Amino acid sequence: MSSTTSSDHNTVHTAVQQWLDNVVIGLNLCPFAAKPQRNKQIKIHVSEASTENDALEDIYRQMQELDTTPVEDLETTLVVTPNLFESFDDYNQFLDILDGLLIQAGYDGIYQIASFHPDYCFYGTHPDDAENLTNRSPYPVFHLIREDSMEKVLKHYPDPEGIPERNIERVEALTPEEVATLFPFLKK
Repeated sequence: MSSTTSSDHNTVHTAVQQWLDNVVIGLNLCPFAAKPQRNKQIKIHVSEASTENDALEDIYRQMQELDTTPVEDLETTLVVTPNLFESFDDYNQFLDILDGLLIQAGYDGIYQIASFHPDYCFYGTHPDDAENLTNRSPYPVFHLIREDSMEKVLKHYPDPEGIPERNIERVEALTPEEVATLFPFLKK
């Protein structure tokens, strides 16, 4: 893959923003995303990384920015890697490397990473199973979440353990037309 240009950067940012608005918030897959989105506290960072090392460095810099920016100004960051991880298997293996970065950098317990990919496939599911839609995004995305913030919202949210099951029910109820509209980036 080649590096993104300025117009490509805008295309990637727009696609991720639409996915965030229409799928993540629109389908209420993450009941905690609407408020920071309204308050403009979600950053979408389109990474220019073309190697795994560059991606690690970029993700680390985004964690450092979260460290130095008050939560009132920046709640969470979506790091998008349009030039890397076309293969879900490669992406999934990189998540193990990211876990190592969290530990090595002293961020274990400070941040957690939620993962999204155009070909996301949960263990034990078939690639065409609707439940995979809950983690499908237009590009590979690493969502950097502040653990303190997550703990706060979970204290006030009824039945957080039921979120995955409700999300699966929601996406399984989508018509083929709704899937095509909400997930135009899915490969046929």
